[in-house]
Amino acid sequence: MREAQVAATQTKSVRDIMVKPKRAHTRFEKARIIGSRALQISMGAPLHATEEELREKFREELVALYGVDEVNIRFVLDPLKIATLEYEKHLIPIDVDPHLD
Repeated sequence: MREAQVAATQTKSVRDIMVKPKRAHTRFEKARIIGSRALQISMGAPLHATEEELREKFREELVALYGVDEVNIRFVLDPLKIATLEYEKHLIPIDVDPHLD
């Protein structure tokens, strides 16, 4: 019982530490954040988006690639698309400190 509570707390804490931007990012900051996260994903970092979120977002693309029968089995593997989805849902634990001169 105690292990289940610890696991639930750890899972909850991962979602709690995700960073929401303090201000809107510039296109350069957005590109840097998404690119960095895509590199992390391509190197094997754990995903912050669930498989269900990926299937839902890219359903049409999956149908075009694999057909209707395999949509529920497969999900998107492109790190850039996954990083973009995580950015849009504010799931990336990365933010930029602006240099104000």
